[in-house]
Amino acid sequence: MTRLEPMGEAVAQDRRAGTVQAVRLVPCGSVVFYASVPGNSATSTGCATRRTENRRRLVTILWEHLRAEGSPLWKRPHFSTRVALPVRLVHDPLGRPHLLVGEHRGPGISFSTEGEEVWAALCGDETDIGIDVAGSAEFQEGYPVHRVFHVRELHQALELAGGDLAQAAALLWSAKEAVVKALGCAFHLVNPRDIQVYPSEVAEGGPAFSVRLSGKALERFPLADRRPITVRSLPRAGTWLSIAASNWPRHRGPRTHIGYSSKMTL
Repeated sequence: MTRLEPMGEAVAQDRRAGTVQAVRLVPCGSVVFYASVPGNSATSTGCATRRTENRRRLVTILWEHLRAEGSPLWKRPHFSTRVALPVRLVHDPLGRPHLLVGEHRGPGISFSTEGEEVWAALCGDETDIGIDVAGSAEFQEGYPVHRVFHVRELHQALELAGGDLAQAAALLWSAKEAVVKALGCAFHLVNPRDIQVYPSEVAEGGPAFSVRLSGKALERFPLADRRPITVRSLPRAGTWLSIAASNWPRHRGPRTHIGYSSKMTL
């Protein structure tokens, strides 16, 4: 059993706020659950406070859904104990969020903000994941697409986006941003052109991609040469939502709790 500390009426409101959806990144692979809440819905003032509140609400929504689904995670000895365990949202040194269930690392989680919505994705196991939502409004005429995307991947994205260049750029950017979030480095250590997106299939709901790294990105993450990163992209009204999974063994180094989230107990 896991204890989410009492939050009064806020929990009931959270259950109504977001509809949880699921996507499987690869056949027979892990299911990722995702949901959103309005970005301006928090009652507290201040940007950091609103961000904390919205992320807290999303973790509550997704965590309770994961528990209800009977995730294989609960078969682990340290999660199946009858002792209630607190759930905390923390960050590693490069800013990647993850959950701690008691003192054990929980499932992968990621966040994205687009317009008035805040999104989160929670994995059904310990796979590291990333989510990103990008809108075509960010990629209007004049955007330097050839400094960010390769001609081949841009041509393929144009086919998926019906010839709309802004939509194609939003699709590729959301996929690449989701990848660097799954890697845990964002674009601090990886150049967008070192992430190469290869369409693998158009599955139900949207395309699936196989992503490979090159250049300095591959030097930092050599496992990508043997295990391509997988991405699913889902079209929404004027935007693309992409979720990536690294499918690699997790790094088991020391935990570092930094930033506002280091004391965020749910």
